[in-house]
Amino acid sequence: MERIDTREIVYTILMDVETGNTFSNLAIEKALRKHRFSEKSDRAFITRLAEGVTERRLTLDYVIGCFSKLPVKKLKPAIRVLLRMGIYQMLYMDSVPDAAAVNETVRLTKKHGLAGLSGYVNGVLRSVKRGREEITYPDLSVEYSVPAFLSEKLSKAYPDRAGQILKSLYEERPTSLRVNQSVISRDALIEKLRTAGVTTEIGHYTDRTILVSDYDSVSRLPGFRDGAFAVQDESSVAAVLAAGIAPTDTVWDICAAPGGKTTLAAELAGEGMVYSMDLSEEKLPRIEENVERLGLSDRVRIMAHDARTAFDLPEPNVVIADLPCSGLGIMGRKNDIKYHVDEAKLTSLVALQREILSNIEGYIPTGGTLLFSTCTINPDENEGNTSWFLEQFPNYKKTDERLFLQGVDDCDGFYYAVLRKDA
Repeated sequence: MERIDTREIVYTILMDVETGNTFSNLAIEKALRKHRFSEKSDRAFITRLAEGVTERRLTLDYVIGCFSKLPVKKLKPAIRVLLRMGIYQMLYMDSVPDAAAVNETVRLTKKHGLAGLSGYVNGVLRSVKRGREEITYPDLSVEYSVPAFLSEKLSKAYPDRAGQILKSLYEERPTSLRVNQSVISRDALIEKLRTAGVTTEIGHYTDRTILVSDYDSVSRLPGFRDGAFAVQDESSVAAVLAAGIAPTDTVWDICAAPGGKTTLAAELAGEGMVYSMDLSEEKLPRIEENVERLGLSDRVRIMAHDARTAFDLPEPNVVIADLPCSGLGIMGRKNDIKYHVDEAKLTSLVALQREILSNIEGYIPTGGTLLFSTCTINPDENEGNTSWFLEQFPNYKKTDERLFLQGVDDCDGFYYAVLRKDA
């Protein structure tokens, strides 16, 4: 097996995130692909440390500020990254001895031409080691590393549950697999996975989902290559099922990448057709890959299309509108989403959703169904826009609505509303 310098790789990832404005999940995936033949334990360490530093960044900077004479903002980006790495290992990784965290961080400081600052790095880390038990956090924002405006917004929307929601960002959850019932039964897939040593649990919200843990890679799970399952959160599966797709329906999935809802719709509309589209052409191969792997190519047509413009497609019975959103329901899985959101962006997303909903409404026939969904827990993007839509288009009736909150429910944060056109 390839032996690698795991902390050096994490440093490279985090510097890419810090100075290149790269999303951490992309930087980590790139690094893991490069070292895919290395030890499983090494890849796990890289993932844990890189993701951990990213998701705890605000908390780590607060701790640095408690023990450093220099303000965090005035530190060189490399020193900020190195200190975050060292402190994260000391505070959150019990398997790493404090001495190793300090010594390895100092080693990297010298390796990257910063030997003159190695004494400073050593001093800060040793101070954290001595004073770690005295650290207190002033509010939810610092404790859970969430921008202050976002912490306040969630506290206002969910006053009794905000802490529970934010705490859940750091709790490990099993992966949700949606069984492809065109290929295999749920019980048969469970047996196949358990035989391979994978821990499985029946889903909590639908009869099509299995929760799995104790595995290395999804692509190496039994049944993956055979199209026996797709990775899709239970909340998303529940939303598509709520739309009531019939076997002969024509379905439009207007913001479809990476294709989870498209492929489930294709399973349900076995004799119908799903028109799967996305604004970004570069995302279409992801949809194609999933559709082909699951053996659903004969039921799906894939295309690039801007949902704000005119459609020239067969009339739909169901439109799936899983619209662009702030992604606050999946902060625990995409741990730097929270750093890329502000009030202006939230406002613009509300407006974009309304523009798409207003356009798509005209193509839905009487008796047709609009499934509006998002992977956020921001009420303005969810219940607020459903209420707005029903005011603008009173010929629709809301037949179902559900909000899932991470930390409260055993799934991602997610919202959906089923809207039926009566006239």
